[in-house]
Amino acid sequence: MDNGNVEVTLNNPQGDVIGIRHGGIDNLLEFHHKESNRGYLDLVWNRPREKGRYDRVDGTKFEIITQTEDTVEISFVRTWENSTYSYVSPLIIDRRYIMRRNVSGFYAYAILEHPEGWPAFEMGQARVVYKLNGQKFHFMAMSDDRQRVMPTEQDRSRGETLAYKEAVLITHPSNPELQGEVDDKYQYSGETDETKVRGWISDDPKIGFWMITPSDEFHAAGPLKQELTNHVGPVLLNMFMSRHFAGRDINAAFGEGEEWKKVFGPYMVYINSATSEHPSSRSLWEDAKHQMKIETESWPYDFTRSKDYPHSSERGTVSGQLFVRDRYMNENDMPGASAYVGLAAPGEVGSWQQEGKGYQFWTGANEDGHFVIKNIRAGVYNLYAWVPGFIGDYKYEDNIIVTEGSEIRLDGIVYEPPRYGPTIWEMGIPDRKADEFYVPDPSPMLVNKLFINSKPDRFRQYGLWSRYSEIYPDGDPVYTIGASDYTKDWYFAHVTRDNGNSTFVPTTRTINFELPRVYPWASYRLQIVVAASQAAQIQVRFNDPWRRRPQFSTRTAGWDNAIARHGIHGLYHLYSFEVPWYYLRLGTNTLSLTQPRAWGAFTGLMYDYIRFEGPPR
Repeated sequence: MDNGNVEVTLNNPQGDVIGIRHGGIDNLLEFHHKESNRGYLDLVWNRPREKGRYDRVDGTKFEIITQTEDTVEISFVRTWENSTYSYVSPLIIDRRYIMRRNVSGFYAYAILEHPEGWPAFEMGQARVVYKLNGQKFHFMAMSDDRQRVMPTEQDRSRGETLAYKEAVLITHPSNPELQGEVDDKYQYSGETDETKVRGWISDDPKIGFWMITPSDEFHAAGPLKQELTNHVGPVLLNMFMSRHFAGRDINAAFGEGEEWKKVFGPYMVYINSATSEHPSSRSLWEDAKHQMKIETESWPYDFTRSKDYPHSSERGTVSGQLFVRDRYMNENDMPGASAYVGLAAPGEVGSWQQEGKGYQFWTGANEDGHFVIKNIRAGVYNLYAWVPGFIGDYKYEDNIIVTEGSEIRLDGIVYEPPRYGPTIWEMGIPDRKADEFYVPDPSPMLVNKLFINSKPDRFRQYGLWSRYSEIYPDGDPVYTIGASDYTKDWYFAHVTRDNGNSTFVPTTRTINFELPRVYPWASYRLQIVVAASQAAQIQVRFNDPWRRRPQFSTRTAGWDNAIARHGIHGLYHLYSFEVPWYYLRLGTNTLSLTQPRAWGAFTGLMYDYIRFEGPPR
């Protein structure tokens, strides 16, 4: 495919992108790799109760869908039905590529289908991968403040592998400025709603290679899902779904004979070149952001030719106003300011964060709680929401049925967040993340310089789980309500303590608080909100830290591995415990939170927010 600006070469009938020519460079992809290892689609899947299988998707049938003076769309299809290979997933996969006149790049999408009558399976990952020319592309850009020169694959191969293979200490880099830094692909992960444009810039000539995702409707698990983005290679990804920062809970499971189809994309590969007027890498980044805005405003595209991708006239709109009712904060209903409001597959409250089989459509409410969700595919959905500053999740009571051209208005929606009684004390900010708590400096020998002076990204440094044992070698700190500061005195991750020789022990978080009065025969309530969990449990004890059996306990939960992968949150959990009056004392009280699982350095959790409530009044 060639529009005079960009030339894209694909192998036939496999459908892999094997060459991209632009700006005097014969191939922007890594030509030293095999043709099938440059620009491809792959899956990780398994049959029920079996181990995962890796499927590098190769088409078997090529077709030109449309060819005009302005647009070319081509298709590469693979089907499982007649395959003799055990790694081939039970799907019909149609990979589409589109090139348009006067557009510097190309578009691509994939249609995955599980026809009625086909066997059961689970899918844990689906993504597209572009491996760029390692001799040219060294500068990575993800956002305005996350840009840097990156190590090379050779730098990593000469380095020292740390706690896991993805993390490497750069010891003999080709660029001396990178000496002693840690490289780990998880440090560059990002939430899907914040990574709509990202990419790489070549040194000479200055050429940018960008992944632009105008809509997140096809990504799994909603707008807060964290995914891999760019990493050393140089590699550029678009993760349609994965277990990263969520674990096995996010698997898309298909029953025997279940009929399913989903369009992943389209996304855009955008390529730009520096000019004499704008010669810098920054100008390429600014131009890529501008192109992202153009693509976002053009969504849904009107130039695709698949009947499975509806255009704007075939979609609907849902709008409304959300209020929050919490009588202990305000006697009147409050606007759901800055609420996240979205449509996803019907399910339980909060189920959207683990849902990957269907489409999701999210927007942000304004300061008055008004929201408009546009360009919704026809279908049956539930309306979900959550509001920063309040705990819990909201779900509208009725199904939302969207049809072609429909405009649905939902006024006077009221969310009543979990609340038992007035707040006696609270700690943290209920925003589903743990970044407001104390995040320490990294070990001086294990630093990524990109995040040294970036307060919002301090948690992305390698090895922060081990810093807890270094800062508190002899015991766990005690937090006192009214005297301590959670930004300085509450470690952001509740991790195990490293006793040396690869042995780990549980740790306990202690909170002291005062009660000037205890109401006999009354009940209190402890609300614990968890932002991430890795095989963790919380044991709760009031005024008896050595009590053999805790007064309350959660189940062992979570496989998001956010602690090891430099995430500040994983999947959201809310725990609520009714506390009888006789557990409490007049005066000083002690709340002990123990995480008893000591299976390794990465076992633990992150708190989002803790609140202790008094009896209703």
